[in-house]
Amino acid sequence: MQNIPEIENLIKLISKLPGLGPKSAKRMILKMINNRQELLKPLAQNLTEVFKNVVRCKICGTLKSNNSLCDNCEIKSKKFNKICVVESISDQWAIENSSIFQGYFHILGGTLSNNNIQNKEDLLINSLVERISRDNIDEVILATSATVEGQTTAFYIQDTLKKTNIKISKLAQGLPVGGEIENLDDGTLISAFKNRKKIEL
Repeated sequence: MQNIPEIENLIKLISKLPGLGPKSAKRMILKMINNRQELLKPLAQNLTEVFKNVVRCKICGTLKSNNSLCDNCEIKSKKFNKICVVESISDQWAIENSSIFQGYFHILGGTLSNNNIQNKEDLLINSLVERISRDNIDEVILATSATVEGQTTAFYIQDTLKKTNIKISKLAQGLPVGGEIENLDDGTLISAFKNRKKIEL
């Protein structure tokens, strides 16, 4: 296997995925090669389609098809008055699966570090401010992780929204220090949402 550059490159790429190392990558690749028509070919085709057609929404940060409206922020069949701010799409999916929150999501796509606010444009924070005004939002729920970076980001957003006079709350008990949203079980998420606390500006 080491003598085939294509496979070596594929091992390196797959090993970068969460929860996978070189051994797991090799097992996956062998499985796909041994099932070329059933697995390898359709997977390659589907990855190409995803690469071409799935993009990040420039307004809310979630994923959408290239030529379609975004279900999260563009389609107004349901009128919500809350926006839940999360770090990643996996956080959004975890909260959606718990069915505890009914409202819009704003996916930052990352966090700010303690000493760097240069990437705030990438986090669509200006877009968040615009959405609050445009969509008549009453409450922003900060559902960033309990890590240092997550809390730094939440504080920055809180400070940015001071002039909006909007209710800002954050997830409460049940959210462990250092915990990440996507790894929490439904019961913990439900508790954190129900007991969220208003942030005094």
